[in-house]
Amino acid sequence: MPTATTPVPRKVPRPRADAVRNRERIVTAAREMFVEHGPDVPLDEIARRAGVGNATVYRNFPDREALVREVVCSVMDRTAEAAEVALAETGDAFAALERFVHAAADERISALCPMISGSFNQNHRDLEASRERVEQLVEEVMGRARAAGQLRADVGVGDVIIAVAQLSRPPAGTDCLHGDRFVHRHLQLFLDGLRAPARSALPGTAVSIKELREC
Repeated sequence: MPTATTPVPRKVPRPRADAVRNRERIVTAAREMFVEHGPDVPLDEIARRAGVGNATVYRNFPDREALVREVVCSVMDRTAEAAEVALAETGDAFAALERFVHAAADERISALCPMISGSFNQNHRDLEASRERVEQLVEEVMGRARAAGQLRADVGVGDVIIAVAQLSRPPAGTDCLHGDRFVHRHLQLFLDGLRAPARSALPGTAVSIKELREC
């Protein structure tokens, strides 16, 4: 009589190294072109900049929404990594917050946010997970500076996120690449205004994450 045997689990094949590189090149090229030209840039132009064929783009991303989502998630993940670096620093807590804000601006997330609208699924689980990770980490970075008595008490995470998005967006009518030279200068002016003790009273109340999402 045959005896029962334990089935051997099948191994999930790992993607080839060249396939991983191609996917990364597509996401990088898409991010650059979305920032430069907006969300409607032709996918074949993205493929050309990435140095791959159109079929490779569609093999990795079945439609534009999937590619946009991957780009936005990758930007938010890098922003979260910058926040983790700030949290790992043991020196000046406000200086760590400053470095994080400048690093976040370099990701140009302000240029990508408008793409998450209309028919785009803003509540996709990948986007939600990336967004929540960023929000939590920014809260921790700010909390350290606040606990050290260096960050004014009347600002919230939403205030910082809005400022980074607004100040890293090129002024209307200017070339995107030329506008970049003003970003860090104006961000530093904003950061100086976050220092405690505050020199003025802010109108209204601190912007919370909940309020930011309801805007």
